[in-house]
Amino acid sequence: MTSRRYAQLDVFADRPGAGNPLAVVLDGAGLDDATMQAIARWTRLPETTFVFPATKPEASYGIRIFSPRREVPFAGHPSVGTAHAVLEAGLASPRDGLLMQEGIAGLLPLRVEGSGPTRTIAVRTPRAKVMEIASPEDPRLRDVLATLPLGALPPALMDGGRRWWLAELSDEAALRAATPPWEAIGTLAEATGSMGLCAFARSDDPVYFLAVRAWVGAPAQFEDAASGAANATLAAWLASQNALPGNDGRYRISQGREVGHDAIIELYVDEEGDVWSGGRVCSVVDGQIAW
Repeated sequence: MTSRRYAQLDVFADRPGAGNPLAVVLDGAGLDDATMQAIARWTRLPETTFVFPATKPEASYGIRIFSPRREVPFAGHPSVGTAHAVLEAGLASPRDGLLMQEGIAGLLPLRVEGSGPTRTIAVRTPRAKVMEIASPEDPRLRDVLATLPLGALPPALMDGGRRWWLAELSDEAALRAATPPWEAIGTLAEATGSMGLCAFARSDDPVYFLAVRAWVGAPAQFEDAASGAANATLAAWLASQNALPGNDGRYRISQGREVGHDAIIELYVDEEGDVWSGGRVCSVVDGQIAW
Protein backbone atom coordinates (compact mmCIF):
# COMPACT_ATOMS: atom_id res chain seq x y z
CA MET A 1 0.00 0.00 0.00
CA THR A 2 1.06 3.57 -0.67
CA SER A 3 0.06 6.56 1.46
CA ARG A 4 -1.24 9.49 -0.54
CA ARG A 5 -2.43 12.91 0.58
CA TYR A 6 -6.20 12.93 0.89
CA ALA A 7 -8.81 15.61 1.57
CA GLN A 8 -12.56 15.79 2.04
CA LEU A 9 -14.35 19.03 1.33
CA ASP A 10 -17.75 20.65 1.37
CA VAL A 11 -18.26 22.46 -1.94
CA PHE A 12 -20.53 25.48 -2.44
CA ALA A 13 -20.57 26.00 1.31
CA ASP A 14 -19.09 28.30 3.95
CA ARG A 15 -19.36 25.72 6.73
CA PRO A 16 -19.15 21.92 7.08
CA GLY A 17 -22.31 20.03 6.21
CA ALA A 18 -23.93 22.75 4.12
CA GLY A 19 -22.65 21.91 0.63
CA ASN A 20 -21.89 18.93 -1.58
CA PRO A 21 -19.16 16.61 -0.22
CA LEU A 22 -16.12 15.66 -2.27
CA ALA A 23 -13.09 13.41 -1.75
CA VAL A 24 -9.77 14.36 -3.37
CA VAL A 25 -6.70 12.13 -3.72
CA LEU A 26 -3.97 14.69 -4.30
CA ASP A 27 -1.40 12.25 -5.71
CA GLY A 28 -3.02 9.97 -8.26
CA ALA A 29 0.23 8.94 -9.95
CA GLY A 30 0.45 5.18 -10.42
CA LEU A 31 -3.25 4.47 -9.84
CA ASP A 32 -4.99 2.57 -12.63
CA ASP A 33 -8.64 2.97 -13.60
CA ALA A 34 -9.84 -0.02 -11.57
CA THR A 35 -8.11 1.23 -8.42
CA MET A 36 -9.51 4.76 -8.78
CA GLN A 37 -12.97 3.30 -9.26
CA ALA A 38 -12.52 1.13 -6.18
CA ILE A 39 -11.49 4.14 -4.07
CA ALA A 40 -14.47 6.13 -5.34
CA ARG A 41 -16.76 3.23 -4.43
CA TRP A 42 -15.19 3.07 -0.98
CA THR A 43 -15.58 6.79 -0.17
CA ARG A 44 -19.29 6.52 -1.01
CA LEU A 45 -19.39 10.23 -1.79
CA PRO A 46 -21.07 11.68 -4.88
CA GLU A 47 -17.65 12.05 -6.56
CA THR A 48 -14.00 11.40 -5.81
CA THR A 49 -11.26 13.13 -7.79
CA PHE A 50 -7.64 12.24 -8.47
CA VAL A 51 -4.98 14.85 -9.15
CA PHE A 52 -2.10 14.25 -11.58
CA PRO A 53 0.78 16.32 -12.94
CA ALA A 54 -0.25 18.33 -15.97
CA THR A 55 0.78 17.00 -19.40
CA LYS A 56 0.26 20.32 -21.22
CA PRO A 57 2.31 23.44 -20.48
CA GLU A 58 -0.76 25.65 -20.14
CA ALA A 59 -2.41 23.33 -17.58
CA SER A 60 -2.06 23.74 -13.81
CA TYR A 61 -2.81 20.08 -13.02
CA GLY A 62 -4.62 17.02 -14.34
CA ILE A 63 -7.85 15.61 -12.95
CA ARG A 64 -9.91 12.41 -13.17
CA ILE A 65 -13.42 12.36 -11.70
CA PHE A 66 -15.19 9.19 -10.53
CA SER A 67 -18.62 8.59 -9.06
CA PRO A 68 -19.09 5.37 -7.08
CA ARG A 69 -20.29 3.73 -10.31
CA ARG A 70 -18.24 5.18 -13.17
CA GLU A 71 -15.85 7.83 -14.43
CA VAL A 72 -17.40 11.22 -15.16
CA PRO A 73 -16.02 13.48 -17.95
CA PHE A 74 -16.99 16.71 -16.18
CA ALA A 75 -18.85 17.81 -13.08
CA GLY A 76 -19.01 21.23 -11.47
CA HIS A 77 -18.58 20.63 -7.77
CA PRO A 78 -15.63 18.20 -8.20
CA SER A 79 -13.84 20.75 -10.41
CA VAL A 80 -14.35 23.61 -7.96
CA GLY A 81 -13.49 21.48 -4.92
CA THR A 82 -10.36 19.99 -6.48
CA ALA A 83 -9.08 23.47 -7.35
CA HIS A 84 -9.49 24.42 -3.68
CA ALA A 85 -7.62 21.29 -2.54
CA VAL A 86 -4.80 21.93 -5.02
CA LEU A 87 -4.41 25.50 -3.77
CA GLU A 88 -4.46 24.42 -0.12
CA ALA A 89 -1.80 21.78 -0.81
CA GLY A 90 0.42 24.25 -2.68
CA LEU A 91 0.42 22.15 -5.86
CA ALA A 92 -0.42 25.05 -8.17
CA SER A 93 -0.86 28.81 -8.14
CA PRO A 94 -3.24 30.92 -10.23
CA ARG A 95 -1.86 32.74 -13.26
CA ASP A 96 -3.63 36.05 -13.76
CA GLY A 97 -6.31 34.81 -11.37
CA LEU A 98 -6.87 31.53 -13.24
CA LEU A 99 -6.10 27.86 -12.73
CA MET A 100 -6.27 25.57 -15.77
CA GLN A 101 -7.74 22.10 -15.23
CA GLU A 102 -6.75 19.34 -17.65
CA GLY A 103 -9.23 16.46 -17.91
CA ILE A 104 -11.38 14.37 -20.21
CA ALA A 105 -13.45 17.46 -21.04
CA GLY A 106 -10.28 19.26 -22.16
CA LEU A 107 -8.69 22.34 -20.64
CA LEU A 108 -11.10 24.27 -18.43
CA PRO A 109 -10.19 27.51 -16.62
CA LEU A 110 -11.15 28.20 -13.03
CA ARG A 111 -11.31 31.77 -11.76
CA VAL A 112 -9.96 32.29 -8.22
CA GLU A 113 -11.12 35.40 -6.37
CA GLY A 114 -10.19 36.45 -2.83
CA SER A 115 -8.35 34.42 -0.22
CA GLY A 116 -8.93 32.54 3.02
CA PRO A 117 -12.44 31.44 4.04
CA THR A 118 -14.12 33.97 1.74
CA ARG A 119 -12.26 32.79 -1.39
CA THR A 120 -14.49 31.78 -4.28
CA ILE A 121 -13.62 29.49 -7.17
CA ALA A 122 -15.64 29.21 -10.38
CA VAL A 123 -15.15 26.85 -13.32
CA ARG A 124 -15.95 27.80 -16.88
CA THR A 125 -18.27 24.98 -17.81
CA PRO A 126 -18.46 23.25 -21.20
CA ARG A 127 -20.83 24.98 -23.61
CA ALA A 128 -24.38 23.71 -23.11
CA LYS A 129 -26.75 23.23 -26.02
CA VAL A 130 -30.52 23.30 -26.18
CA MET A 131 -31.36 19.81 -27.42
CA GLU A 132 -35.13 20.08 -27.28
CA ILE A 133 -37.94 22.37 -26.15
CA ALA A 134 -40.94 20.28 -25.20
CA SER A 135 -44.55 20.54 -24.13
CA PRO A 136 -45.66 19.50 -20.63
CA GLU A 137 -48.05 17.17 -22.45
CA ASP A 138 -45.19 15.30 -24.13
CA PRO A 139 -45.77 11.60 -23.30
CA ARG A 140 -42.23 11.32 -21.93
CA LEU A 141 -42.81 14.22 -19.51
CA ARG A 142 -46.49 13.93 -18.63
CA ASP A 143 -46.08 11.67 -15.60
CA VAL A 144 -43.05 13.61 -14.35
CA LEU A 145 -44.77 17.00 -14.47
CA ALA A 146 -48.34 15.99 -13.65
CA THR A 147 -48.18 17.01 -9.97
CA LEU A 148 -45.83 19.98 -10.39
CA PRO A 149 -47.28 23.51 -10.82
CA LEU A 150 -45.34 24.87 -13.79
CA GLY A 151 -44.00 28.36 -14.36
CA ALA A 152 -43.63 30.50 -17.45
CA LEU A 153 -40.87 28.75 -19.41
CA PRO A 154 -41.49 25.47 -21.26
CA PRO A 155 -39.61 22.31 -20.28
CA ALA A 156 -36.31 21.87 -22.12
CA LEU A 157 -33.58 19.26 -22.53
CA MET A 158 -30.06 20.69 -22.25
CA ASP A 159 -26.69 19.04 -22.92
CA GLY A 160 -23.67 20.46 -21.13
CA GLY A 161 -21.61 17.27 -20.96
CA ARG A 162 -24.44 15.75 -18.95
CA ARG A 163 -28.02 16.02 -20.15
CA TRP A 164 -30.68 17.50 -17.89
CA TRP A 165 -34.37 18.16 -18.36
CA LEU A 166 -35.26 21.58 -16.94
CA ALA A 167 -38.65 22.71 -15.68
CA GLU A 168 -39.65 26.02 -14.13
CA LEU A 169 -42.16 25.81 -11.28
CA SER A 170 -44.64 28.51 -10.33
CA ASP A 171 -42.97 29.65 -7.10
CA GLU A 172 -40.36 28.74 -4.50
CA ALA A 173 -42.84 27.39 -1.99
CA ALA A 174 -44.24 24.94 -4.53
CA LEU A 175 -40.75 23.80 -5.49
CA ARG A 176 -39.64 23.22 -1.90
CA ALA A 177 -42.84 21.33 -1.06
CA ALA A 178 -42.71 19.11 -4.15
CA THR A 179 -42.39 15.35 -3.82
CA PRO A 180 -40.27 13.98 -6.69
CA PRO A 181 -42.13 11.37 -8.79
CA TRP A 182 -39.15 9.05 -8.71
CA GLU A 183 -40.48 6.24 -10.89
CA ALA A 184 -41.41 8.68 -13.65
CA ILE A 185 -38.09 10.54 -13.35
CA GLY A 186 -36.19 7.25 -13.62
CA THR A 187 -38.13 6.28 -16.73
CA LEU A 188 -37.50 9.70 -18.29
CA ALA A 189 -33.77 9.57 -17.54
CA GLU A 190 -33.34 6.13 -19.08
CA ALA A 191 -35.51 6.90 -22.13
CA THR A 192 -33.71 10.15 -22.99
CA GLY A 193 -30.14 9.48 -21.86
CA SER A 194 -30.42 12.25 -19.29
CA MET A 195 -29.55 12.66 -15.63
CA GLY A 196 -33.17 13.42 -14.73
CA LEU A 197 -35.08 16.61 -13.93
CA CYS A 198 -33.71 19.90 -12.64
CA ALA A 199 -36.64 21.95 -11.33
CA PHE A 200 -36.29 25.61 -10.42
CA ALA A 201 -38.31 28.58 -9.25
CA ARG A 202 -37.68 32.29 -8.87
CA SER A 203 -37.23 33.68 -5.37
CA ASP A 204 -37.59 36.96 -3.50
CA ASP A 205 -34.90 35.98 -0.99
CA PRO A 206 -32.25 38.70 -0.48
CA VAL A 207 -29.36 36.20 -0.86
CA TYR A 208 -30.35 34.14 -3.92
CA PHE A 209 -32.45 34.63 -7.04
CA LEU A 210 -33.45 31.03 -7.77
CA ALA A 211 -34.21 27.92 -5.75
CA VAL A 212 -33.15 24.71 -7.49
CA ARG A 213 -33.74 20.99 -6.98
CA ALA A 214 -31.92 18.40 -9.10
CA TRP A 215 -33.54 14.96 -9.17
CA VAL A 216 -31.26 12.27 -10.60
CA GLY A 217 -33.20 9.41 -12.17
CA ALA A 218 -30.51 7.00 -13.38
CA PRO A 219 -28.51 4.91 -12.76
CA ALA A 220 -29.47 5.59 -9.12
CA GLN A 221 -32.31 7.80 -7.91
CA PHE A 222 -31.44 10.61 -5.50
CA GLU A 223 -31.64 14.36 -5.01
CA ASP A 224 -28.36 16.17 -5.64
CA ALA A 225 -27.36 18.45 -2.76
CA ALA A 226 -25.59 20.98 -5.01
CA SER A 227 -24.89 20.54 -8.71
CA GLY A 228 -22.58 22.98 -10.46
CA ALA A 229 -23.09 21.27 -13.82
CA ALA A 230 -26.90 21.18 -13.62
CA ASN A 231 -26.98 24.84 -12.64
CA ALA A 232 -24.64 25.72 -15.50
CA THR A 233 -26.99 24.11 -18.02
CA LEU A 234 -29.84 26.00 -16.36
CA ALA A 235 -27.95 29.29 -16.71
CA ALA A 236 -27.36 28.57 -20.41
CA TRP A 237 -31.06 27.82 -20.88
CA LEU A 238 -32.13 31.02 -19.14
CA ALA A 239 -29.63 33.04 -21.19
CA SER A 240 -31.00 31.53 -24.40
CA GLN A 241 -34.49 32.67 -23.39
CA ASN A 242 -33.38 36.16 -22.23
CA ALA A 243 -34.63 35.15 -18.78
CA LEU A 244 -31.53 35.45 -16.58
CA PRO A 245 -32.17 36.76 -13.07
CA GLY A 246 -29.78 39.08 -11.23
CA ASN A 247 -27.58 41.76 -12.74
CA ASP A 248 -25.02 41.68 -15.56
CA GLY A 249 -25.33 37.91 -15.93
CA ARG A 250 -24.53 37.24 -12.26
CA TYR A 251 -26.84 35.55 -9.78
CA ARG A 252 -26.92 33.06 -6.88
CA ILE A 253 -29.03 29.95 -6.39
CA SER A 254 -30.06 27.97 -3.31
CA GLN A 255 -29.98 24.17 -3.43
CA GLY A 256 -30.02 21.23 -1.05
CA ARG A 257 -32.25 22.29 1.85
CA GLU A 258 -34.69 19.47 1.16
CA VAL A 259 -31.91 16.90 1.73
CA GLY A 260 -30.34 18.53 4.79
CA HIS A 261 -27.85 20.87 3.07
CA ASP A 262 -27.81 24.61 2.41
CA ALA A 263 -25.62 25.29 -0.61
CA ILE A 264 -25.23 28.60 -2.41
CA ILE A 265 -23.89 28.46 -5.98
CA GLU A 266 -22.78 31.56 -7.85
CA LEU A 267 -23.42 31.68 -11.60
CA TYR A 268 -22.05 34.10 -14.17
CA VAL A 269 -22.82 34.22 -17.90
CA ASP A 270 -20.04 36.29 -19.47
CA GLU A 271 -20.09 38.46 -22.57
CA GLU A 272 -19.08 35.50 -24.78
CA GLY A 273 -21.96 33.43 -23.44
CA ASP A 274 -19.78 31.11 -21.38
CA VAL A 275 -21.18 30.01 -18.02
CA TRP A 276 -19.04 30.10 -14.87
CA SER A 277 -20.26 28.03 -11.91
CA GLY A 278 -18.72 28.29 -8.46
CA GLY A 279 -18.73 29.42 -4.88
CA ARG A 280 -16.94 28.87 -1.60
CA VAL A 281 -15.33 25.62 -0.46
CA CYS A 282 -14.88 24.40 3.11
CA SER A 283 -12.07 21.98 4.06
CA VAL A 284 -13.26 19.23 6.41
CA VAL A 285 -10.62 16.45 6.36
CA ASP A 286 -6.89 16.78 5.61
CA GLY A 287 -4.92 13.57 5.90
CA GLN A 288 -3.63 10.45 4.15
CA ILE A 289 -5.20 7.52 2.37
CA ALA A 290 -3.32 4.20 2.25
CA TRP A 291 -4.33 2.02 -0.71
